[in-house]
Amino acid sequence: QVQLVESGGGLVQAGGSLRLSCAASGSIFSINAMNWYRQAPGKQRELVAQITSSGSTYYANSVKGRFTISRDNARSTVNLQMNSLKPEDTAVYYCNARAIWGQGTQVTVSS
Repeated sequence: QVQLVESGGGLVQAGGSLRLSCAASGSIFSINAMNWYRQAPGKQRELVAQITSSGSTYYANSVKGRFTISRDNARSTVNLQMNSLKPEDTAVYYCNARAIWGQGTQVTVSS
C-alpha cells in the first residue's frame, strides 16, 4: 500500500511562492492520476490540480496560471509550485492518489 507524505507548507505573504512536495512510499509509476486537493476552514475539500501518468494536467480555475503540478515517477514524487499566492489560497493541502490521502500540509497566505 502506497503512503503519501506532504511537505513544504508554511506562512507566506500575498504575492509570494511556495513549493509543495508529496513523497510516496512506493512506486507511483502505475498510478494514473495524482492530485492535490485543499480544504479551507468551513469549506469543502476541492481539487486544485491533477496530473496523469501521460503528463496531462488539470487546474481549478482559481489557480490556473499561478500553480504548476509536476511528477517524477523515478523519485515517486508529485510537486505543486504555487506562485502569486493570495489570501484565499490559505488551506490545508492534501496529496491524493486513488483512495490514498496524505496527512496534509498547512498553507497560510497573509495579506
